[in-house]
Amino acid sequence: MPETVTDDQIMPEHGVRRLYTAAMMAEVLGVSPAAVRHWVRERLLEPVRCSSSLEWFDFSQLVVGRNLGRLLRGGLSLREIDAKLADLVAGGGPAAAQATDRIVADGRRLSLKCGDRLLSGGGQLQLPFYTSSLVMADEPIDAVPAVRLIDMAAARVAATSPQPGIERDAAAEATEILDLADDLEAAGEFAEAAEALRAVLQAQGPSAAVMFTLAELLYRAGDLTAARERYYATIEIDPEHLRARASLGCVLAELGEHELALAALEGVLRQEPDYADAHWHIAGVLHDVGRSRDARHHLATFLTLAPESPWADLARQRLET
Repeated sequence: MPETVTDDQIMPEHGVRRLYTAAMMAEVLGVSPAAVRHWVRERLLEPVRCSSSLEWFDFSQLVVGRNLGRLLRGGLSLREIDAKLADLVAGGGPAAAQATDRIVADGRRLSLKCGDRLLSGGGQLQLPFYTSSLVMADEPIDAVPAVRLIDMAAARVAATSPQPGIERDAAAEATEILDLADDLEAAGEFAEAAEALRAVLQAQGPSAAVMFTLAELLYRAGDLTAARERYYATIEIDPEHLRARASLGCVLAELGEHELALAALEGVLRQEPDYADAHWHIAGVLHDVGRSRDARHHLATFLTLAPESPWADLARQRLET
């Protein structure tokens, strides 16, 4: 499991060049941002560098994410993946995540391939007549119906209301609802996911992390005005939340407020000059306002920082034209 490198420990060889941000990971893996966010929260993915709200991942974590994505596309929900991985390896989910390239599936049952043997949860050897039917975990199975996820969300949101004589672990309750919101977002049920997040905010009060997640969800749902206000609220809670500032710049640009967008993105780059995503976004805004030379500078910087980004080919095309 990679060791996270903090800003005060960073060495030149641990720079962010050729690393992937969370947004890049989601794009490369073909999964929703909620999936990447969820896997980081559950420690199935481990960033190799953190700075404020920003996280970077190396190629080894990209491989882990690709294998987790196979399970997700196979029809398992995010929470099902958590539970099944935790049962599969003695070290729990984080340890199992590092072995996802050896996981095979039979319906919703997962097994771990060890040489020519297959082991179930707890290390029990699978018998030959059973193992012959096992396949790699990217074969689709029936996904959890969205309507079931919505019913589960409604039940969990209702459970946050105080009930006489019942004490609840607020932190565990919030984590469960956040996990459910991730599943709903991954299933494309944005309105229900947003209600789940609002329930957490109502129960626990303002939180930069939850507020930012809600803003991202509203942005994906196409409600730019509501997303803008939630990004502002995130920054009010945590002025150092650079991902919120960068996302706010994108929303402002889409709403036609280009000067405010540039101010937001320039502020991000003053604090974190190596944030490749911000260079990519500011290049687009500069191009839109006719500042092509400045846009080219940021595109070139973006390619230096993230030459293998999913947006790298497009950046090269724009530089050529």
